[in-house]
Amino acid sequence: MTSTTEQLFGPLTDGRNPAEAFEALKKAASERILILDGAMGTEIQLLGLGEDDFRGHRFGACECHLQGNNDLLNLTQPQAIEDIHYAYAIAGADILETNTFSSTTIAQADYQMEDQVYELNRDGARLARRAAIRAEQTDGTRRFVAGALGPTNRTASISPDVNNPGYRAVTFDDLRIAYGEQLRGLIDGGADIILIETIFDTLNAKAAIFACEEIFEEKGVRLPVMISGTITDLSGRTLSGQTPTAFWHAVRHAKPFTIGLNCALGAAAMRDHLAEISNAADTFVCAYPNAGLPNEFGEYDQSPEAMAKEVEVFAKEGLVNVVGGCCGSTPDHIKAVAEMLKAYKPRQIPEVKRLMKLSGLEPFTLTSDIPFVNVGERTNVTGSARFRKLIKDNDYPAALEVARQQVENGAQIIDVNMDEGLIDSKQAMVDYLNLVAAEPDIAKVPVMIDSSKFEVIEAGLKCVQGKALVNSISMKEGVEAFLAQAKLIQRYGAAVVVMAFDSEGQADSYERKVEICTKAYKLLTEEAGFAPEDIVFDPNIFAIATGIEEHNGYGVAFIEATRTIRKTLPHAHISGGVSNLSFSFRGNEAVREAMHAVFLYHCIQAGMDMGIVNAGQLAVYDSIDPELREACEDVILNRTPKDGVDPTERMLELAERYKGQGGGKAKEKDLSWREKPVNERLAHALVNGITEYIDVDTEEARQAAERPLHVIEGPLMAGMNIVGDLFGAGKMFLPQVVKSARVMKQAVALLLPYMEEEKRLLGGEQRKNAGKVLMATVKGDVHDIGKNIVGVVLACNNYEVIDIGVMVPAAKILETAKREKVDIIGLSGLITPSLDEMVHVASEMEREGFDIPLLIGGATTSRVHTAVKIHPQYQRGQTVYVTDASRAVGVVSSLLSEETRDKTIDGIREEYKKVTEAHERSERDKKRMTLAAARANAMKIDWSGYEAKAPSFLGTKVYQDFDLADLAAHIDWTPFFQTWEMKGRYPAILEDERQGEAARSLFADAQAMLKQIVEEKWFVPKAVVGFWPANAVGDDIRVFADDTRKDERATFFTLRQQLSKRGDRPNLALSDFVAPQDSGRPDYVGGFCVTAGIEEEAISNRFAKANDDYASIMVKALADRFAEAFAERMHAMVRRELWGYAPDETYTPEELVAEPYAGIRPAPGYPAQPDHTEKLTLFELLDAEKEIGVKLTESLAMWPGSSVSGLYIGHPDSHYFGVAKVERDQVEDYARRKGMSVEEIERWLAPVLNYVPKPRASEAVDEAA
Repeated sequence: MTSTTEQLFGPLTDGRNPAEAFEALKKAASERILILDGAMGTEIQLLGLGEDDFRGHRFGACECHLQGNNDLLNLTQPQAIEDIHYAYAIAGADILETNTFSSTTIAQADYQMEDQVYELNRDGARLARRAAIRAEQTDGTRRFVAGALGPTNRTASISPDVNNPGYRAVTFDDLRIAYGEQLRGLIDGGADIILIETIFDTLNAKAAIFACEEIFEEKGVRLPVMISGTITDLSGRTLSGQTPTAFWHAVRHAKPFTIGLNCALGAAAMRDHLAEISNAADTFVCAYPNAGLPNEFGEYDQSPEAMAKEVEVFAKEGLVNVVGGCCGSTPDHIKAVAEMLKAYKPRQIPEVKRLMKLSGLEPFTLTSDIPFVNVGERTNVTGSARFRKLIKDNDYPAALEVARQQVENGAQIIDVNMDEGLIDSKQAMVDYLNLVAAEPDIAKVPVMIDSSKFEVIEAGLKCVQGKALVNSISMKEGVEAFLAQAKLIQRYGAAVVVMAFDSEGQADSYERKVEICTKAYKLLTEEAGFAPEDIVFDPNIFAIATGIEEHNGYGVAFIEATRTIRKTLPHAHISGGVSNLSFSFRGNEAVREAMHAVFLYHCIQAGMDMGIVNAGQLAVYDSIDPELREACEDVILNRTPKDGVDPTERMLELAERYKGQGGGKAKEKDLSWREKPVNERLAHALVNGITEYIDVDTEEARQAAERPLHVIEGPLMAGMNIVGDLFGAGKMFLPQVVKSARVMKQAVALLLPYMEEEKRLLGGEQRKNAGKVLMATVKGDVHDIGKNIVGVVLACNNYEVIDIGVMVPAAKILETAKREKVDIIGLSGLITPSLDEMVHVASEMEREGFDIPLLIGGATTSRVHTAVKIHPQYQRGQTVYVTDASRAVGVVSSLLSEETRDKTIDGIREEYKKVTEAHERSERDKKRMTLAAARANAMKIDWSGYEAKAPSFLGTKVYQDFDLADLAAHIDWTPFFQTWEMKGRYPAILEDERQGEAARSLFADAQAMLKQIVEEKWFVPKAVVGFWPANAVGDDIRVFADDTRKDERATFFTLRQQLSKRGDRPNLALSDFVAPQDSGRPDYVGGFCVTAGIEEEAISNRFAKANDDYASIMVKALADRFAEAFAERMHAMVRRELWGYAPDETYTPEELVAEPYAGIRPAPGYPAQPDHTEKLTLFELLDAEKEIGVKLTESLAMWPGSSVSGLYIGHPDSHYFGVAKVERDQVEDYARRKGMSVEEIERWLAPVLNYVPKPRASEAVDEAA
């Protein structure tokens, strides 16, 4: 049967013209104060309806309770609802609200009426429209229907669980979808207006606004939108904490027909908050207060006349354009208000200056009174090592403190960036912003959502109720993609930072900066609907004073582009990453601070008004040393100094005087210690690592001493004892100790000829040492930096160290130990096969009857592995895991002391017993799965639409003698400091309160050697890369000779995670990231091997022979950094050029450290593929030994040691992971696939086996001494 509403309007439309209705509405609002109707709920209560009335005939059989579901009456009591609408219309209402406040699937779920949502809204609009037509037929006055969207009964910004502030019962997308369903019904039913009302959480409202835009676009109509918030109490804030102006800033992008307030307060209490909105908003203002405040029974007592009198104040003060009533109001109240307001003119819309208006819980307006907006940078994982660690460790309470401190220190906006390779950036952004929302003292300021991934930006925008700033988008992927992202950002209601970057690359010249920004401005304002004041341009700040001539103009190009953009692109803003400017002076903080301050001074004068800057590390322009300031201005403004010297050369020369300082004045060299007695001078030189005067002072001490040996045992050892005490107390750091050792060695070298001559003539005594230690890197391993450092530290403490090098077989280690009668053996190794070799050495020591201590150390070693695997093999003596060099002396001394030896060994054995038991319990408790189950839970990538980019070539390409300066710019310095056992991330470690001075000194020395390496070409870096067609078959990656994919060239075998996962997390294998062969989608993989070169070994040995262990270790550490930088640099070339799947990628070397890019370079022997034997396949495909001279040892370590190799996988979903422990079923399957015995695979995978292998016949080992 056809309903009455369908008879009146037809199936879905009545030939309305929404555009005409909007024009009529605007005209009416400009001529008089319009009247909105009153409370629907109040009138429904007066009807006294029962359960049966709510059910009607249609829902009589429904099992759920329906009384109280007022919106359902649109379907069950339509005449009653229509009559209420009609009563309000006749009372004087110009706008009738539909009875759809709760007509979303979210709210109707309480009544199990989700399926009725469309009809509730459609018929709700039809009933109001029918009443409007009836009233117009009665008195000739046109009425408008406002489709009401309530806030729902859930909130997107507030957790319903006080114990879990990050939890959300509803998401932005849940709300957006629910509101979209509601809007379709309202529009189809004939609504003229959309009213988003009673907003207590602005994020809910933003979801409704987003849904409006989606549905308007879907239906090809645009209705005016009214937005009304709710101030919940006299604090003047919404329930979610926003002030009225902050609320307006957050929804202003909707360009609403009206903005205003309703509910919660009576007119008198609403007045001040309404005035705030009225002063801020450049649109019509609407207010519909309650009829006073409820009494103790929840009823409203305010009479129509009293309410009208209070509302009259709104009109008298010119605050409103639309007025109505909310809770407690009736047609009589609306009639009284309408009559009262006839005498008043509507509010005039004020002219509001075009200023950037952002908000958190509180508003932020960028006025001329704010010359520069300092964006807090410490909540950025790419810029703050501490914050990155906190996020990685899921220490969100401490991470929130970082944000709180920034706000307390005056940050007007906080930049939140979660782009880090080992972090789920999207989830971290959501988690953090949800928690920030629960902290009013943080959430009061706006958020800059910062990411290179648009999906992360979008996830962040769905979490912030205020008006955020997005950083950033650009035209690098073309105009179409740029506009699509811009329109989405505008729809979310955020301002935007635009990089000066197009499909041709980053703008580096003045002309290109202005050209790209001008084009983007026009696109944003003319096609994307952006307000110009919501646009921030970043015209690219690049490094200057690099020694490359074309870089000289980068600073002035930015400044002049800023000046032009501010003049020619009205209301737009300028921002930039200031730290990029001084990239050439990394480590020299005094110079960097001065450059930043000088640059900002000129940029702000030109119109730059925003930037991500650490304000605490900015020098005051006027307080900078005048000579340094002038030098900075010369390089920044690209001007020739008065003396005609090249500005870059002058800056580099001047910078040397400021190294290691944090201020603006060069420090004079303090030579007052040279006035002290010679013994004190020697001690000073040792403690401070000064070699400059050591020959003179040692000779003076020798001449004053009775015997040369007394100089060593006297002042030199006294100085080294001070060094040892300071190191033990944590007041000196490893690099400083190694420097001290260098001084000691050089002094001893000077004395040695005299001691030998004395011995020859008189039979003099040998110098006594504290003990003899043999050190070696085990067979198959070439890494020795850590071993060398431990050796130096032990030597500094009067131990004789016999270092027999790298790749040493067990037989040679034991033979040397017997011959030299050593007291301790120390083993080192970096690669995982070394762990198995250490087990072998331990068992051989047991077999040959040794009982001396065995020390274990190296990057892959651990206390657990030592306790569980090595210790049981050597019961005659004691195996001891040593974490780092700082503990080596204490361990060795306690093991060699007669007084402490037995107690120390007993303590270690008891500790290892507990470690072993805990390990066994842990392994038993871990939930593992069969290989079949793990494969069933593999990562499911939708390959149907995937089109892999073909590499620019197939086969291999060799790079000989790669540019060292290029690689130096890509060095990640954090691992460099870790090599020297200094814990902390670069550059923060340079300012560390405890170790900053030592770190700065070490870094300065590294920079000096780095300069020599580059200028004198100490190393000859080489690389070979290759690409091959490939497809996955199960857990294997098949590699083909060419694109016909007929000739199979090789197979890379991968291992799959077998740990039980929570939720929907997959069990990964590297093959998951390569298109399966049966998908029909062609894919590719790549491979690489890079090396810093073979030269490091000879150079390091040369320093060692000159008694300069510090330089010897330094050159090895830098060679390692060059190799890793080469791997990172080559990967960037692969992504941008050689494979070319990310041609527009523009990450700086500093940003690359965080691995924000698409694609991975997993290496055999590392967590994602712990099997080193896969290197054999890789090296065969690359022909690495022939092409660049990199060989594999029998343990499959690479030689030279400063080499890196791995695969390239380019799928955007690929990421690093750890296989962790594997079960016997996978090992057997893996052995079968590889054509190897299970025993052989178990040997290579020993560190990751989750079971004890079956006993096998001992293997004969032929090891020549």
